[in-house]
Amino acid sequence: MRHPARLGIAFAIALATATTGCSAATGGSSSADKPAGQAAAKPTTVTSCGQKLSVDNPPKRAVALDQTSTETLLELGLQDRMAGTANLKTKIPPQYQSAYAKIPVLAPKIATSEQLRAATPDFVVAGSTDLFTKDRAGTREELDALKVPTFVSAVDCPKQNEAGKTPFDLLFADYENLGKVFGTEERATKLAQEQRAAVAKAGETASKVTKGQDQPTVVYLYSVFNGMPYVAGKSSLPSEMSRIVGATNAFDDVNEDWPEVSWEEVAKRNPDFIVIGDLSERGRPGDSAAEKRETMAKHPVISKLAAVRNNKIIEVPGIELDPSVRSVHALSLLAAGMKDLGYVR
Repeated sequence: MRHPARLGIAFAIALATATTGCSAATGGSSSADKPAGQAAAKPTTVTSCGQKLSVDNPPKRAVALDQTSTETLLELGLQDRMAGTANLKTKIPPQYQSAYAKIPVLAPKIATSEQLRAATPDFVVAGSTDLFTKDRAGTREELDALKVPTFVSAVDCPKQNEAGKTPFDLLFADYENLGKVFGTEERATKLAQEQRAAVAKAGETASKVTKGQDQPTVVYLYSVFNGMPYVAGKSSLPSEMSRIVGATNAFDDVNEDWPEVSWEEVAKRNPDFIVIGDLSERGRPGDSAAEKRETMAKHPVISKLAAVRNNKIIEVPGIELDPSVRSVHALSLLAAGMKDLGYVR
């Protein structure tokens, strides 16, 4: 954080009437426009990314530093207890629009520490640790010194998590922890149950993958930047999605979320099918599904792949390939797409 001594006093005074809190991600999309009732005061402690967070009362001025965290809080019906949002990557889906319209936008992209402090938050949520740096929203330690609890999704903290937990397990645990912090346990539990059922349904695909053949391999093309492809690696959510539906991520040997690779390396893996993340609303060159298709069709090596020549391509919203309350939708599209491509009986 910049100028902590000069800004800290004013910030602390502004927080005097606010409650201190901690959290994790939660949801409930069908009723996102219905605010959750004011929760009763109840001391609560949860663990977030290696830090214990304790709150005496449910937060009243929460700030979400990214779109995925924003949509999670909206799923819990918490828009009336949100003091700000930031870092919008794509259009807010229809089920959240009326609730989202009630929340101040602190920054269209990544919020600075000054922008965050001006919102006088009593609780801050982020989907990834890299939003809590000195040149962004400030470190978690700096905010903790100001009595502002910070929550980071468990999916972005693999070293602090219980062994054997899948990314979806961690995502659902986020929902339940946020429910405890904000006093919306029932709503959070319902969301986690619904999404666990969706994962189980998609998992039925795995038992129906055509017998007598190896699991189909898949490459997830997230973005193309300066002509180079970024694909899903071993630690990404799509790698877990592949396992659930009975496919194999072709880049499971790369222990990163979204590594940059070469087109020649993609061709070498020769995937049975390709999943394209459509990020057209982000607006960068190469973001849209159409641009990615065109790039592959014109590439002298990639264009010769059977997956490209035979249009064995599945399109999904790009933002849903990152852990969020919408990720189960991408999983369902993957399962349906595999069936359409003939990999499922």
